Amino acid sequence: MEKNRDKSVLVTGALRGIGRAVSLRLAAEGYRVVLNYRGDGEDRANELKSEIERLGGAAGIIKFDVADKDECSRALGEYLKSNQVFWGIVLNAGICRDGLFPVMSQADWTSVVDTNLNGFYNVLRPVVMPMCKKREGRIVVISSVSGLIGNKGQVNYSASKAGLIGAAKALALEVASRSITVNAIAPGVIETDMTESLDKTIADMIPLKRFGKSEEVAALTAFLLSEEAGYITREVISINGGLH
Repeated sequence: MEKNRDKSVLVTGALRGIGRAVSLRLAAEGYRVVLNYRGDGEDRANELKSEIERLGGAAGIIKFDVADKDECSRALGEYLKSNQVFWGIVLNAGICRDGLFPVMSQADWTSVVDTNLNGFYNVLRPVVMPMCKKREGRIVVISSVSGLIGNKGQVNYSASKAGLIGAAKALALEVASRSITVNAIAPGVIETDMTESLDKTIADMIPLKRFGKSEEVAALTAFLLSEEAGYITREVISINGGLH
């Protein structure tokens, strides 16, 4: 859409699953999507960028690990020197290292918290003040139903995703006077690489009797980034097929 052509949206963890679906949906909505990746994902990032451009959209690429504060600060700082302030941020990057808590290693605890929760600070700290100065914008945080109700074998993941909800709610209060909204989405079981190994009979526990689709999360994300969602902030919206 033409009204979004001058708006740039950063999507962290953009190359797979929900992040990829969000990136494609936002590009279709007319936003310039800035695709974040880490590690050796350069080829896949370029492929996604090319796909977006073939479909008539616009995309950029930025590499940093959301768990690395210095890397985030450096990459985002350099980006903002020569590019427009972000209209929107979609904090999607996340990992899971599941296991029962009594035998959970410190590495599995720390890596999940560093990526999922500390990534909130690492990514938003360099970009929120420029957004505040521009006095507009949208921030969407991808949390999880695990952050709302907890989940056996996911104490680390549930803690990190619950922390995101608290952080999003608090930040929403701080930036509301600058016309910036902050909301969280709490997906249930969504068909992604992360859930490939799950027993498909889990669907029987979900009232809608199926896993969700990344595209469904992407549609909700696109709405929360839109001008029509300008009066929605400090909310947690579940998309979980009725799972509670």
